[in-house]
Formats: sequence, structure tokens, C-alpha cells
Amino acid sequence: MRLPARVTIEEVGLRDGLQLIGSVVPVEVKLRLLRALYGAGIRAMEVTSFVSPKAVPQFSDAEAVARAALALPHLDVSALIPNLRGFERAREAGVRRYTVVIGATDRFNERNVRMTVTESLEQLDAVAAGVRAAPGADLAVGIAVAFGCPYTGRVPLGAVVRIVEHARALGVRAISLGDTIGVATPLQVATTIARLMEAHPDLCLVLHLHDTRGMGLANVLAGCEAGVTRFDSAVGGLGGCPFAPGATGNIATEDVNHMLQAMDIETGIDQQALLECGRLVRDVITAELASHSLRVHLGRGA
Repeated sequence: MRLPARVTIEEVGLRDGLQLIGSVVPVEVKLRLLRALYGAGIRAMEVTSFVSPKAVPQFSDAEAVARAALALPHLDVSALIPNLRGFERAREAGVRRYTVVIGATDRFNERNVRMTVTESLEQLDAVAAGVRAAPGADLAVGIAVAFGCPYTGRVPLGAVVRIVEHARALGVRAISLGDTIGVATPLQVATTIARLMEAHPDLCLVLHLHDTRGMGLANVLAGCEAGVTRFDSAVGGLGGCPFAPGATGNIATEDVNHMLQAMDIETGIDQQALLECGRLVRDVITAELASHSLRVHLGRGA
């Protein structure tokens, strides 16, 4: 088994993890969690989304959260941007790393952003042009439902390749593969990565996994074996998908970190401090948590 010596875990709890919380989490709570995660050693975070505050009130504080994150030394800060207006807001707030998410199927993409995949790719052209004109800016593309769609079932690899090829033609190097509804298998993950890396050896692939069917950590391991060294996860296993009934949250950061460190893979994250971040989420945010490591930690009365 060939495994990487070091893996980067990007914490997405403040964005993907909070977007479905029923009530708006106060900015003070978000900043407290941000600093706790940073204190645990996390050095890459997707901290917010520059969507319309009217559409998603949860992120009406995007500028404040982004600026607080950018003030933390050596923290690699990213934000989700839905369109050119979102990019402009993020840039004005000081963010320099952006992610645009496109669904791999028309059915999902239309439900998510009211556009076909073709229309989203055309919008990506405009965003990429804006990013290229901004000094020091970097754009990543996330592909939602890259492995399976709640409406159409298993997603053909060609649908993923189409988006990757378009993004690469725009100069995008980082691609995140999202198992949005948690249906991927280790074999599917390995096959997809091998196909993409064969065509684009310099591609920076990220896995964004959900744990709906308990396959999250198995898919992390498959990704590591296939050469992936960057994974998204959320503290406590926060998150979900509004268009997939029954879908659970992201893989829990505590569980991913525990597994990797148990295999002698460096992450730079203090597991005990990370578990206390999970406790903080439990105490101050009303949300169902799916972290196995946190459950053990809290069960010990720690």
C-alpha cells in the first residue's frame, strides 16, 4: 500500500457545514469556532459563501468572517462564489482563493442553481476571466454529484471529464470531486482519479466526501492510495444536501484526522484540540453530529 507522507485537510464546516442549519448562527459563534479550529492546527479552511444574503441569510456575514480568517497567520482561506458578483464581493473582502461548484448532471444543477451544466460552464468562463485579471487570485472548480445523482443515479465518468476539460482550458488547476449524496465506492473513487490523473498529470485533485452510507473513510483511503493529498471535511460531520433526502453531512474532520494519524500520515492537526472543537459545535450550534471520534470523546466524559 502506497500512502502519502502528509495530507492537507481543508475544513469546510463554516461553509458547507452551516449552510443547512435551520437558524442563522451568530457571527460571534462562527468566529469562535474559526479560531478554535485554527488553534487545533487546521491551516486550510473554506470559511464562507458569497451568495446573495437574501437567498441565504446564513452567509450575510461573509465579509466579516472572511476578514477574520484572513487575519490569522498562514491560514489558507477560500470561499465559495456562485457567480461574478460573488467573486467581486470576495475579492473586495480580501479573499484570493475561490471555488465555483457545478453539478455533474443537468437535473441536479437546475435544482441547485437553476441552470443547465452548459449554462454554468458559460458562467464559469466569465468568473475565470475575472480571476485571471486579479493579481494573486486562484480559482478551483468543485464538481457536485461527481459519483452519483439523486435524480439520475450513477454519474457517467464522461460527465465529470467534460467539466474538468472545460475548467482546464480556462487555466484551472484544482478540481474538487464531490460525493454529494454519499454513494461513491472505493473502486469508483480510484477509477475516477486514475482516469483524470492520466489525462492531466499536474491536476490538483481534492476529494469532498459525504458519509451517508458509511463509506466516507474507505473512500478517503482509496483516494490516498490513488495519490490524492487533499480532502475536505467538516467538524462534527456537519452538512448535508438539500436536494437529497436522507443524505448526511460531510465526513467528520475528527474521524479523518484520527484515521490518517493512526496510519502515520502527517496532518499537522492536534486531535484532542480538534475534538474540543467538536464539543464546541455540539454546545453552541443546534445540529445533529455524525462524528464517531467525537461520540467516543464525549462518551468518556472528557
